[in-house]
Amino acid sequence: MPKIELSRVSGDYGFEAKDENGHIVKMDSNPQSGGLDFGVRPMQMLLMGLAGCSAIDVIGILKKQRQDVKDYKMIVNGDREAGKEPSLWQDINIEFHIYGDIDPDKAQKAVDLSVTKYCSVAATLEKAGAEIKYSVSVHPAV
Repeated sequence: MPKIELSRVSGDYGFEAKDENGHIVKMDSNPQSGGLDFGVRPMQMLLMGLAGCSAIDVIGILKKQRQDVKDYKMIVNGDREAGKEPSLWQDINIEFHIYGDIDPDKAQKAVDLSVTKYCSVAATLEKAGAEIKYSVSVHPAV
């Protein structure tokens, strides 16, 4: 079972979370509520987790399809529920930018499979009520 240790290391709300392999992530609250901008806000970390999870899926699928991915970028934006506590992610938009000599149909299929079938973070966010929309752009290698 994965294990996370969290320790306060900066001001009132600056934390470091460490996994069982020693990887560390810094987190903090926003400055308006007493944070010191020490690290990522926990809710934004969910979007980062979504991007990382899906990126691993997409790259893996494209490699199996013998597509030569030269570079890869994602832009993730989200809106949270207004006036609610807790304020959950409601709408999430993802832009997938894949660089290389890539078949656009294979890129689209890889992204579709990731977002709708394989990415556990996407499934978790959707079960919490988020709607995830996405687009795929294939670009020549830079």
